[in-house]
Amino acid sequence: MSDLELTEQRYEISADPSRLDVPLVHRWLSTDAYWALGRTRGQQDRAIAGSLNFGAYDVASGEQTAYARVVTDHATFAWICDVYVAPEARGAGLGTRLVAAVRDRLAPLGVRRFMLATKDAHGVYARLGFEPLAEPDMWMALQVN
Repeated sequence: MSDLELTEQRYEISADPSRLDVPLVHRWLSTDAYWALGRTRGQQDRAIAGSLNFGAYDVASGEQTAYARVVTDHATFAWICDVYVAPEARGAGLGTRLVAAVRDRLAPLGVRRFMLATKDAHGVYARLGFEPLAEPDMWMALQVN
């Protein structure tokens, strides 16, 4: 049995916001995710409220083991962010499965552009077809400090 098959049996992925362990998600991101270090609980609560959220849950215990947040219009565009897998659940394909669930939930709505940024997980996303921007000089960003 492959790691992905084991992951599918061990974890359930849900977009039900009532299942999120919000204090846990905040702790994960604000203390262990390089892109969100120091994020306040208020910021996290607002981010969750304005986004489509996914959790992965251990089938045996019901405990949340991973999280992904998506900023989307539910029609053409989705920015996948805050993807986090608990350290004890890493290495078995759960991150790939979580992002695939995001894609599979939104693609039938017509979403055709999925974006994300990563410093160190390119391989996770490449397995799903993500690749570097073909024309990065077209894109711009505004960073407000």
